[in-house]
Amino acid sequence: MHDTVWFEIQGKPSVMIASTEFVNAAEAQAQSLGLPDLSRVFVPHPIQDANDEEMRAKADGALDQLIAALVD
Repeated sequence: MHDTVWFEIQGKPSVMIASTEFVNAAEAQAQSLGLPDLSRVFVPHPIQDANDEEMRAKADGALDQLIAALVD
């Protein structure tokens, strides 16, 4: 989250990506860092034990959201 905020402050469009387990934490941290509208994309939790195929599917499922967040 801190890196995403830093890039945004530098004028570089950025999107924070995390698993759905961290929706509330990401919202709270974005608020506390002064960028409550920071773009965020969430992939289904869990990810730590996902195999390569499952991770590709999660990434593919988030790709359109990620692109939309960067170009809006």
